[in-house]
Amino acid sequence: MPGTEERTFIAVKPDGVQRGLMGEIIKRFEQKGFRLVAMKFMHASEDLLKEHYIDLRERPFYSGLVKYMHSGPVLAMVWEGLNVVKTGRVMLGETNPADSKPGTIRGDFCIQVGRTLTFDFTAVLSEPCGVFNDSIAVSRRNIIHGSDSVESAKKEIGLWFKPEELVEYKSCATAWIYE
Repeated sequence: MPGTEERTFIAVKPDGVQRGLMGEIIKRFEQKGFRLVAMKFMHASEDLLKEHYIDLRERPFYSGLVKYMHSGPVLAMVWEGLNVVKTGRVMLGETNPADSKPGTIRGDFCIQVGRTLTFDFTAVLSEPCGVFNDSIAVSRRNIIHGSDSVESAKKEIGLWFKPEELVEYKSCATAWIYE
């Protein structure tokens, strides 16, 4: 069906990984009817993260965001399906979890927002449940990232994955999902 090849980049952030939410997030995208075409569990390099968040480099939280994303493993994924970028963003909820509705990933799994906590990023790198020293706004710890446009998705997918890492396949479920 035309349009079902749209792709988006989704990443479970370190707080989502530490809280054991990877399986639940994958489950929600699969149950919606989207196809997983790439996935890797990794520690993202600072260079990769700086490039990923380059559009935020002038914002006061940029360095803290990069440090936070580098503080633990992330689950990077590419999902495919009809309107997957727009629908994926709806599934995630608002960037600020306090504005997210129940039923969205952030609405269901994010609790605390609006204050600044102190964390020691070096402790996290050596101790998974360590305490951070650098300040970072909690609203940036929103468990998941999703591309905000088809153009952003293409850029982000190209940044995180090599073309040969994207798996092409036909799902038997397609006929049951799309008319």
